[in-house]
Amino acid sequence: MQTPNILIVEDETRLADILEDYLKREGFRTERAKDGQRALELWRTARPDMVLLDLMLPVLDGFEVARRIRAESAVPIIMLTARDEEVDKLLGLGLGADDYVVKPYSPREVVARIKAVLRRASGQLVAPEVYKVGELEVDMGRFEVRCGADLIDLTTSELRLLAVLAKDPGMVRARSELLAASGDGERYADERTVDAHVKNLRKKLQGCGAKLETVRGVGYRLRA
Repeated sequence: MQTPNILIVEDETRLADILEDYLKREGFRTERAKDGQRALELWRTARPDMVLLDLMLPVLDGFEVARRIRAESAVPIIMLTARDEEVDKLLGLGLGADDYVVKPYSPREVVARIKAVLRRASGQLVAPEVYKVGELEVDMGRFEVRCGADLIDLTTSELRLLAVLAKDPGMVRARSELLAASGDGERYADERTVDAHVKNLRKKLQGCGAKLETVRGVGYRLRA
């Protein structure tokens, strides 16, 4: 099966770079457009499997881009919006967006939304993510963590951070990456937040056959 191709429509280069990096690391192909007109051109030529569409764009805004795409196609669309008023307008216009994400967002949250929408659209295109390390199981489809048969109560930030570590057991992850994954970066911008999450996770994961190790000067890794 061909790897899904995602059209990223975002005029802020830094945000587009981050989203593209995360998507490529997850195995997706990408196309990019900085304005609404170019987005429509790329959509017609590349025929992506999904459109990740910012609402505030030059030339043509995201509302008009979505309206024109929906006139011709049912391709999944996820809207990126910065203001509650835009969400109200989006819902009121009934443009047929499959989902929307409000800024500031965690790139990993956007990737998770993309996978969920693609699963709903195709049923088989993207498999749910379940990571196992020892007796520990991180189920991103259900957004749950279990130790054997027991459910572990984690905060959303702790679960997202743990998922990054559990995805590649033994791989060292930098504090900056873990901060971004937790979704706390935009609010705190302090890597000490990661240390606090890890301290809490160590307490909650005791006896689960998974060890959270500190790699001095770098970050953390999870081992069975």
